[in-house]
Amino acid sequence: MAKFIFAYHGGSAPESPEEGVRVMEQWTTWLGGMGENAIDFGNPAGPSKTVSADGIADNGGTNPISGYSLINAPDIAAAVELAKGCPALASGGTVEVAEAMDM
Repeated sequence: MAKFIFAYHGGSAPESPEEGVRVMEQWTTWLGGMGENAIDFGNPAGPSKTVSADGIADNGGTNPISGYSLINAPDIAAAVELAKGCPALASGGTVEVAEAMDM
């Protein structure tokens, strides 16, 4: 079984504490539904900086990361299918799926 990074980008923040609870329940249900294949639910990401040979940018690039999770799946096609249920998609976000390569 391969390990995949789900890197979340964008999406809107909950507008009230009640909506925050509802959104968190959606995330917990989605990731919890993967059982042991959700190996790290991850966390939201705060403000970021992009480091390059030219210096440091404070904006995190054009599409900064908003969070991540680590998931086991047989292959990238299966990981993409799992990503289609991500709650971030309902609020305009995206999920970048990449295999975490063993070294």
